Amino acid sequence: MMHPSRQAYVEDAQNGDRGISLEDLPTDHDYDMPSASAGIAPEKASAILSQFERKRRAATIAVPTDDGRVRARLRELGEPITLFGEGPAERRDRLRELLALQSEQAAAGGEGVDVEMEDAEGEDGAEDQEEEFYTQGTEELLQARQEIARFSLPRAKRRLADLKEESGIQLRTHVKFRKHVKERLQGFELQGSQTAGDRHVSMTRIAPNGAMVAAGNWGGSIKLIEIPTLEEKGTLRGHNNKVSGLSWYPGATVPERGVSADTVNLASGGAEGHVNLWSLTKDTPLSTLQGHGGRVCRVEFHPSGRYLASASEDTSWRLWDIETTTELLLQEGHSRGVYAVAFNTDGSLLASAGLDSIGRIWDLRSGRTVMILDGHMDGHIKPIHGLDWGSNGHRVLTGSADGWIKCWDVRKVQRIGGIGAHSSAVSDLRWYKGLDDPVEGTVQPELDEKGNRLPKKSGTCFVSSGFDNKVNIFSADDWTLVQTLHGHTGPVASVDISRDGKWIVSGGHDRTVKLWGRNDGQGF
Repeated sequence: MMHPSRQAYVEDAQNGDRGISLEDLPTDHDYDMPSASAGIAPEKASAILSQFERKRRAATIAVPTDDGRVRARLRELGEPITLFGEGPAERRDRLRELLALQSEQAAAGGEGVDVEMEDAEGEDGAEDQEEEFYTQGTEELLQARQEIARFSLPRAKRRLADLKEESGIQLRTHVKFRKHVKERLQGFELQGSQTAGDRHVSMTRIAPNGAMVAAGNWGGSIKLIEIPTLEEKGTLRGHNNKVSGLSWYPGATVPERGVSADTVNLASGGAEGHVNLWSLTKDTPLSTLQGHGGRVCRVEFHPSGRYLASASEDTSWRLWDIETTTELLLQEGHSRGVYAVAFNTDGSLLASAGLDSIGRIWDLRSGRTVMILDGHMDGHIKPIHGLDWGSNGHRVLTGSADGWIKCWDVRKVQRIGGIGAHSSAVSDLRWYKGLDDPVEGTVQPELDEKGNRLPKKSGTCFVSSGFDNKVNIFSADDWTLVQTLHGHTGPVASVDISRDGKWIVSGGHDRTVKLWGRNDGQGF
């Protein structure tokens, strides 16, 4: 008899669903590394691992995006320019693998492969290679990059000055403060549960004011639910398939920010490939952004609110101008679907990650890749589904189907921490950023009874959800598990934490949205 999760996968395939996504993954994701002890000969195990390493290395190689140039490059390598039934995407993947094999043979001193061909091409070849990475953009994109630079530099200066000031706090004060935060987090428990549709809940995001949560489901609708009563306040209808991404406009629902309820307050992405922009006064979209050729997995507003990023299974992420509702940038760089995107707090960098198990950090001001999150076999071994930046602007978390959450430091250009977070796939994660987000400016620091400055709570913890039916709270100081929240009866697809630290909201395949917090309602 077929396993229920496998049966559901087959039924989706028969109904016409394409691609592999988080919702389609079975709930059991054990990963067995081949070894001789498992009954595989050492030679065969070594060959399998070598092939795995070659595929990982191939995924990091940039190749031309123009299909004509891909064909020309294949011809130079003496390979067929096309195979039967091969499309442009498959052709690019084949070129990557060939280049990875060429690099491997060159490193081993292999013969029969012209490993010096790039050098023999001369200056013209160097120019062609540069074009593979960066092509001429539009005037609108140039203006957007300049605007992002002007927006991000003052924020970075303010953030660094604040970090420098906080570094002057005594170590014993930090230790005492972190211990207090952990004790408060251990008091979180289930405060309420609400059914949010007839199908699985796929995404939950708390509004900036912490008084409302948007919950998207597989049926294509978005429920607006009040916190803490969990009363349904409205339903947004515009997608005809699974809602995979949700993002609140910076400052939406916060009266002092002056964002009108009639303007854009929320963005969503759906499996039909559309991005919808919503107000809070209409149950139909204000605008629909079209261009993706596959499921839109995540959407994320730029801290300025002027731009929106969307990740898709068509192997690209795109940058949109919210005011003109036009596409500014179509960015490739992943060999498989892009599942997650996130901006850092300054707005200067964007992280993307996806089904190729690799993440990339992009400088939005220049368009360059500044870091690849693969760690040379120290990265993830399965698709990455969750991604979020810390409040300090240089650390980013990734959560994967391999059950691990890993932390990467852009300054050090390396992985600096990680934890086996779940016994199954990590579906979502959110770093606590606090109320001092530079969107609204740095708030006044808290003081102790003696008038000394206390450390900030932002960046001290993060939450994650997994297909093991759990929501976990972790310390970002020592990567320890602080609290496990039990209550869901099925895989948990999404989780979020409010900016005031009072509430954690999760949604999952049991069709419910659950609210977690302390009984005193004070948060941590």
